[in-house]
This record gives sequence, C-alpha cells and structure tokens, in this order.
Amino acid sequence: MSTTIGHYVGGTLLADAAGGEQISVLNPATGEDLGRVRLDATEAADRAVAAAAGAFESWAATPVGERVQCLFRYKQVLEDHFEELAALIVSEHGKTMGEARGDVRRGIDCIEFACCAPVLMMGNTLPQIAVSSSFCRSEDEGGIGIDSTSERVPIGVCVGITPFNFPIMVPLWMWPMAVACGNTFVLKPSEKVPLSALRELELTGEAGFPPGVINAVTGGADVVNRLITHPDVRSVSFVGSTKVAKHVYTTATAAGKRAQCMGGAKNFMVIMPDADRDAVVEGVLGSAFGNTGQRCLAGSVAAPVGDAADWFVPTIIEAAKGITVSRGDDPAVKMGPVIDEASRERINSYIQIGVDEGAKLALDGRTAKIPQGGCFVGPSVFDHVKPTMRICQEEIFGPVLSVVRCASLEDAIDALNSTDYGNMGVIFTSSGYNARRFKTRARAGMIGVNVGVPAPMAVFPFAGWKNSFFGDLHANGEDAVRFYTEHKILVTRWI
Repeated sequence: MSTTIGHYVGGTLLADAAGGEQISVLNPATGEDLGRVRLDATEAADRAVAAAAGAFESWAATPVGERVQCLFRYKQVLEDHFEELAALIVSEHGKTMGEARGDVRRGIDCIEFACCAPVLMMGNTLPQIAVSSSFCRSEDEGGIGIDSTSERVPIGVCVGITPFNFPIMVPLWMWPMAVACGNTFVLKPSEKVPLSALRELELTGEAGFPPGVINAVTGGADVVNRLITHPDVRSVSFVGSTKVAKHVYTTATAAGKRAQCMGGAKNFMVIMPDADRDAVVEGVLGSAFGNTGQRCLAGSVAAPVGDAADWFVPTIIEAAKGITVSRGDDPAVKMGPVIDEASRERINSYIQIGVDEGAKLALDGRTAKIPQGGCFVGPSVFDHVKPTMRICQEEIFGPVLSVVRCASLEDAIDALNSTDYGNMGVIFTSSGYNARRFKTRARAGMIGVNVGVPAPMAVFPFAGWKNSFFGDLHANGEDAVRFYTEHKILVTRWI
C-alpha cells in the first residue's frame, strides 16, 4: 500500500491523518504509484495558516535586506539540487528532462527577481506638501511645513494554489516575492504533483527561513475552499482552469481577500506569407506540442494568411510526425505523456469533436506510435478549422493544433479576438507594419513577434486578459510587489 503524502508546516514535514478520501499520485509514463494524497485535509490547512500567522509579526519586522539574504542562499540551494528537482518533475509530471530543467531554471529566475525587493519596496516622499499656520510664530515666515510619505508594508498571510503543469516554477511565481515583501505563505500545490512542491519548500530550511514563514498543505477542493475563506488569510494567488479561477476569485474576494487568479487560454499564432519558414516551423512546433500542450501559453491555433497555408500545413504535419513520444527520461524523447488518464480521454474526445464538427483531421494523435501503457497521446493537427468550432474556441490543454486558414491579417486578428480568452497572441512576419498592426489590435496580454511562446521573464508580469485572468494585479514583475504589499501613507508635521 502506498504511503500518504503529508504537508510542510512550521519548518517540518508532517504526516497526514489517517482516513478521508484519497487519490494516488501516479507517474503518468509508467503508472507507478508514488504515494497518496488525502483530499479533505482541512485541519492541516488550519495548522498551516496558524503557523504562518504565528511567524508573520517577527518576519515582517525583519529588515528586508535580511529577508532577501535567505532568498540568495535559497537560490544556491536550488542550484545544488537542480538535477534532483528536475528528475522529480519527470517522475510525477512526465515532462521531458529538458522541459523539467526549464521548469526549475525559470523558477530560479523568479527568486533572483524577488531578491530585488529592497529596491522594489521603496516608497515615495514629498516634503513640504503643505504649510500649516495653526502654530505659526512670528519667526516662522512660511508657517510649519507638512511632509508626506508613502510606504509599502506587508499584508499578512498569503496563499498560493498552483496547477500540475509547472510543479516548481509556478509556486516560485508566488512565495519568493511574497516573503521578500515580509509576508508569510501557505502553498497548496496540485494534488496531482505534490512531491516537487513539498521538496521545493523543504529545501527552504537549508536557506535559513524561520519556521512558519513558508508552509505547504496538500489536498483537494475542500482544502482550497478552506484556505481561500480562512479569516487569517489576506491574499490568494491561483493558477489553473478558467472555471476554477472564477470560483476562487469570486469566493476569495467575497471573503474579503485580495486575489489574482490566472485561468485558461486559447492562443493563436498568425503566419504571414512573408514569414521566415524555419522560424515558423520551430516556433509553432515548440508552442503547440512542447510540454505536451499542457501550458497556458501553448499555441493551439495556427492561422496562416493567404498562400502561407500552402507550404505551412504540409510542413507542420511532417514535422509533427517526427516527434518521438516516450517517457520523459528517454534520451530520444521529444514529447512526454499527459498528466493522467482523464486528461488523455478528454484530449481524445476533443479530437473526435473536431472530426464531428467537420474539420479535416490531417494527423491523428490517437493512432500515433506511442508507448504501451501510461497516459500517452500523439500530436494531432486539424486543417480547415472554422473559428466558431469548439476545437477553436475551447481550451483542450493537450497536443492538438487547429489550423484556421485566413484571407487576411484582419481576418486572423478577428478570429483571435473572437475567443473568450486573452493570454497570448503570436505573429510570424518580416513586416514591421504587420507586426505593429497585430500588436495594436490583438486582444491578448502577451504578444509574440516571431516568437512561439512569448513567456515573460520574471521582471515582467504574466499579463493575461479577458477570461484568462481575474483580478487587478498580475503575477511577477512590479505587479507582484503591489499585490503582496499595501500602502501606508504618513503625513507629518513637527511643531
């Protein structure tokens, strides 16, 4: 019988209580049972919040320069454990080793950015903003000056709820900046990939973080609902599907929390006739099928304009056929499994939906050469997809590329803007005019020009629009500092 995966509370790994509904954490490439997660561990959530609340006052009073020293040390700890963490991601998520290393590396970028907190938290001062004559003496020609200052101060206990697709990186979008700003943190990782996140937080002890500053609790929906309504929690960060993002945002804000909730996507890649063909194939292939299509910046719709479709469609089909699907630790692998059997069934059902809607299935991932066992599905390509079809409007979150042939750039932009999502839009072109026209009109928060996945570095916000984001302040960049702090305004008059 597999072991129950516990929690990280107050600087210690804790075993979970017996009983309750549990699910298995499985290696999606092999079906190996890696442990079990108790879904309704709400008492563990309460303990984690209590530990964070108990540590907040002293941590907030710690000078910011000392707080980031822990992050400097933690960066080196992650470097020392880099390959261990990457291998853990491959085991419980199924990524290729290259993708897993990228997951860890982009997470470390977030730590480096959070180390800038002493500069980013600086406030503003305006001396002599006004003059008071109430206590003016004869020798005071202009009255007594009044100065005003704006300071950024931590808000309290913060919660992060993260998805399965980037087990190391997405938690690092959240807690490093939160704790650098003086807050304490409780992480609720996806119940599908808890081991990477628990190890990530366990390693904070080696960097000298005081007990209770950073905590993690595993579980399912019951744990999420407890955390986002807990009276001692001040803010909630979430990454996941749009349906759950809406629920978390509305529930948390109704409970008086500050919330930032990143949801799903349907990302378009426009290919102009003047585009560099090698750049197009490389960019589209990596965007559509990298990470097995399981990312919110996956390019799931290609929109070749005019005669670009004549060369693009056959070329991308042949390139997709050449993708080797295998275990993530296979040296020859180009694409690993999807996260679980339910995801594989959902992706296959969308392939059938596309067929039923009348799109041309040019490459069927259901019949691809894939390993026996595990949660594998091959790359799929649909041609002659209409913008109104479900496979063009709904997030599939898998290796399925829909090709929408467009007569003009304006038609392609209109198709992009017709979706409910607004994470990313990409154009491949050699024309500055086309690029600028696309950037100006495309209703998406992250724009790529000749870049297949315009994922911003940590110094910029992850800026989804429309139903891809709920809230006012995004993750990363200066938005993160604003989200994890609040203003304190000081007006001073010395008599």
